Amino acid sequence: MPTYTMKNKSSGEITEMILSLSERDQLLDAGEWDQQLSTPHFVSDTKSTLRRAGSDWSEHLTRMKKGSGRNNNIKV
Repeated sequence: MPTYTMKNKSSGEITEMILSLSERDQLLDAGEWDQQLSTPHFVSDTKSTLRRAGSDWSEHLTRMKKGSGRNNNIKV
């Protein structure tokens, strides 16, 4: 469910709420809250590229490193 930044009209309190679209509409229709515009929250990736690629890619890199000669800079 999305997170919305909402402002209470009477107190001026600003809070983030996790609501479904219908819940948000009910809250706005009740007249107590206004939705505030905010930037989206991004979650950065938690896996490295090599880890996401899997063990087959690591094996492929190992074979490339063995066949590429002495002065290679392939990191496995």
